Parts: sequence; C-alpha cells; structure tokens
Amino acid sequence: MRYGLASALLAALTLIQGCGGGGGGGGDAAAPAPTPAAAPSAVTTVSTAANVHPISVNPGLSNNINLAFTSVTLCAPGSSTNCQTIDNIVVDTGSSGLRVLSSALSATLGLRQQVDAGGTPLIECAHFVDGYAWGPVKLADLKLSGELASSLPIQVMGDPNYPGVPTRCAATGPSKNSVQELRANGILGVSVFRQDCGSACTLPNNRGLYYACLSPFFCAQAAVPLAQQVQNPVSMFAVNNNGVIIQLPSVPAVGAATVSGSLVFGIGTQSNNAIGAATVLGVNPANGNFTTLYKGSSYTASFLDSGSNGLFISDSIAVCGSATAAPGFYCPASTINGSAVLQGTNGTSATVDFSIADVGSLLAANPGFSAFANVGAPFLSNSFDWGLPFFYGRNVYTAIEGAGTPAGPGPYVAF
Repeated sequence: MRYGLASALLAALTLIQGCGGGGGGGGDAAAPAPTPAAAPSAVTTVSTAANVHPISVNPGLSNNINLAFTSVTLCAPGSSTNCQTIDNIVVDTGSSGLRVLSSALSATLGLRQQVDAGGTPLIECAHFVDGYAWGPVKLADLKLSGELASSLPIQVMGDPNYPGVPTRCAATGPSKNSVQELRANGILGVSVFRQDCGSACTLPNNRGLYYACLSPFFCAQAAVPLAQQVQNPVSMFAVNNNGVIIQLPSVPAVGAATVSGSLVFGIGTQSNNAIGAATVLGVNPANGNFTTLYKGSSYTASFLDSGSNGLFISDSIAVCGSATAAPGFYCPASTINGSAVLQGTNGTSATVDFSIADVGSLLAANPGFSAFANVGAPFLSNSFDWGLPFFYGRNVYTAIEGAGTPAGPGPYVAF
C-alpha cells in the first residue's frame, strides 16, 4: 500500500512484502481557500447481504485523501462476547493480512499470542518503503458482516510489550507504530496472496519479516510455516473465500467530500458477485504485477492498489511546489487526460483512460473533500501504481492465488 497525500501533509507509506515499491515526499500545506458552499458526497447503494461489507472514503483520523476505510470486529478466539469493533481500518488490495495498532485494541480483548514449535512468541517486522511496523502475531476471530475468519493470525503493531526492535527491522526507516505515523488504526490487506510473505518466510534465511523473541529485547529471525504467518482473512472464510470486489461510485472532477461503497466477498459464489463481462488480467504469481504501456514505455511492475491514494507513475508532469497544498505531487497547468494499456500475464489487455489535475489547487479550493479521481505523483521508473482513483466508478476484482473462480484460478485482477 502507498498513501502519500493528506490535505495537510504529504508522506509515503508502502507495504512492500510482495506488492511493489513506493515513493513520495512531505511538507506543510498552504492555507486553504474558504470551504465551498456545497460539499457533495458520492454514494453507491450498499447491500445488506452477508458477504457485503461497507467501506467509506473519508478524512479518517488525520484529514486523509483517497483512503478507503472500514470497520472490523475482533473477538478472542472462540468467544462471542469478548469482542471489539475497530474503525478507521484502511482497505488495501496491495497487501495481505490484518494489522491493527496496539493502541486501538482494548486491554480486555486478550488475543492469544502466536508461537513457534518451541513455544517462543512470533513477532513480525512489516516492511514499508519509508519505515516499518513492529509487533507480535496474535490470533483473533475476525468478523466482517456475515463472514468469519476463525483463529486468524494478525499483526498487532506497536505492542509496548515488545519494545526491542531488531537492527535489521529498524534500518528500514522510522516506525509506523502509531496513529500519527500510520494515519489509521490498521490495515485490512486483501491482495491476491494468501499470506503476507509466503514460502520465502518458511526458510531460515528469509527477508527479515518474522522473528522469534525469547524476551522483549532478544529476537532472532525465524522460519515460520505458512499457516502461522499473517493471513489474508478472506482466504480463511468458510465460503466466499476466493477473492473480493471493491465497488465505489464515480467521483466528479472537483472531487467529493466522502464516498460510500462496498467490499464484496467472493467472486462468482453468489448472485451479487458474478464476474460477468469484466476484463480479467492475469498477474505474476510471485509479486502480483502486470504490465502497463504508457507513452511508449513498458512498466512491467504495475499493480492495482486500493491502499495507494493516487496514480503513481514516472512522468514529466510539473510537480507541486513546497508552498502548495500538495508539495511533491503533480500540479499540471491544466488537467492532463491520459491513456494507458494494461496487459495481463494471460495475454489479455485493456485500455484505461485517466486524468491528472493540479491537486494543489483542488485541495486549496476544497479543504473539506477527501475523494479525488485525478490525483497523481511521481513513482519508480518500472512501475505504474493504479491507486484508489482507478477504483472510482468501477467494480474491481482481486482473485486469490490458487482459488477457483468462474474466470479461472487466481491470482488475477479484473474490472
């Protein structure tokens, strides 16, 4: 995931376990213009079906832009009464697994610590482009509308019981273990992958994600079986477990105050999640990427990511200055209307039109708005990150690796 733009701050945050890299910048905002007379909201009808969960693009905890939030209900494993509902959780198709800040959890919830074969607590270092999230892996029952993932391994970020961060983890950058740094209470990762690391972390010399901690200050890198890693919760549902659909309405060029939509579980498992005539793009099973052709260049490490709050691509578009409301993002003199071709590993391709506007001016003129379909920023030379602006006005499907669907087995994305 990557979200770089808040209406008052720019900062980069990208989860890189297997979902691409990231970039961005930071700076204070210019004084905004007066609030417009009307602050429209975009709404799509949210079903009450058991496999449909509401999501909302709103300012959240930190005056965010283009972040889709939801609420999750966690229970102590096996309990129907010792439960807690936590809001302001980012919905992220660019990562796998549920991560919740320790500060958002009730002390009475009592989630069970995940341990290795020798009974040693397992702790994870989630790697971001500009930092890390450190915290134990615990077990919880997760409820999302009518769906249940029992004894789900999740990461509790910033747990004060484990203050000793290994050097390899801390070297990735500053901590993301607080609301001020994460700008949310957690992340609901629903990517194409079943685990947040996979087979690489079943080996002793893994990528520095999992550790066994004999004490709060003595942790050693550990090999962790797949079943004990942080899991994509959808893959652990009893039904509707082969993927998700994100449904968000279109957003006008000036933006919207808020947007309401749905996270639908399952692909082709119910009457409300048929894939129909959607374009299916196969993705690389190792990293979830496909290819984007844009302005004569081939971006082979491209991906769809609802946790990214803009369209991130390397281009010659003018960048917003430090005195604007969005320093480091694109601020063209006039709105740029572009087009790119998305190519899947299955040979399928689709042409997608998009726009990049002067986001500094949009933010200054609309300080109460949180949803914009035309936000862009520079990115790595080999990647095109199709962030949340891509999702507006579409049904976007994410099929889990190895799971059967009417369009064939995952991993794939479709729209």
